Amino acid sequence: MTQDKRILITEVALRDGSHAIAHQYTVDQVSKVAKALDEANIPYIEVSHGDGLAGSSLQYGLSRTHELELIEAAVAVCRQARIAVLLLPGIGTMEELRQAANLGVKMARIATHVTEADVSAQHIALTKELGLEAVGFLMMSHMAPVEKLVEQAKLMESYGADTVYVVDSAGALLPHEVKERIRALRQHLGIPIGFHAHNNLSLAMANTLVAIEEGATRIDGSVRCLGAGAGNTQTEVLIAVLERLGLSTGVDLYKMMDLAEEIVAPILQVPQEITRDSLVMGYAGVYSSFLLHAKRAAQKFNIDSRDILIELGRRKVVGGQEDMIVDVAAEIAKSRQEPAVRYGREEDARARF
Repeated sequence: MTQDKRILITEVALRDGSHAIAHQYTVDQVSKVAKALDEANIPYIEVSHGDGLAGSSLQYGLSRTHELELIEAAVAVCRQARIAVLLLPGIGTMEELRQAANLGVKMARIATHVTEADVSAQHIALTKELGLEAVGFLMMSHMAPVEKLVEQAKLMESYGADTVYVVDSAGALLPHEVKERIRALRQHLGIPIGFHAHNNLSLAMANTLVAIEEGATRIDGSVRCLGAGAGNTQTEVLIAVLERLGLSTGVDLYKMMDLAEEIVAPILQVPQEITRDSLVMGYAGVYSSFLLHAKRAAQKFNIDSRDILIELGRRKVVGGQEDMIVDVAAEIAKSRQEPAVRYGREEDARARF
């Protein structure tokens, strides 16, 4: 492991972790977590709805507290940490980005599907105009071949992104796939590379270390593993591992341990672990937002939701295509009825002779 590089951590529990608690963060919780992260010297803290600015909706989940209030609370208690937000074009708008900047946000992460970087151009441009650090966030990076990933990352760089992230949204990437992707971006881009992992296949830490080995210097973590699915790379554990490897983060390990145990653990509704639901999402390579839709469709058609999710992954269905879930469920149910129908018809035919 290279010893001479500084790893910059972005803590995502106050954004990605919103998924894990059904977007029910309060101002008091965000203030306490952000203040403790700031005191531990975490350089970046992401705060917004789990699906980014303006994500609060019936489709994505209603927030208990308006995200602008949460952002304002985090900015107010931080002395050195920079507050970041996530924005998905099509969900968040330029106006929300301006509002976040006015509240003191210093970094905006503009997130698109891995093959749709072109929709980020105006949002990255506005981010730069507002004087913010601009990050390109290529979600579901396992769904595109390496060459396509490079192409899309170069687009984001050309729009003005200061950093581009490989984002393993479904926790589906294997270590050798992370290695290929980070190495390719390092060869073709002139800006820092970041990596965002999920732990659905219990590979978040391994994949993060591979990414760092290949040259990624911007890394996401979630304290106490508080994130969507099975969570992200656990920040306090990552800090300890990197210190063992001789890599500098500047983060106070003891303070991160105390924060995880005393402030974040009580927020968790259930401990973050790899359940069959999070495991099948990583195995299938699909968004966690598909899970509830798949379970409803499975109940309607009397089939296993896992079969639906795996078929959605095989078809490379992406966010925004949730309407396909019922269609896929109907096709699976029909395919399983047809052999029985044919068998019944054959029996009837034999009975007539």
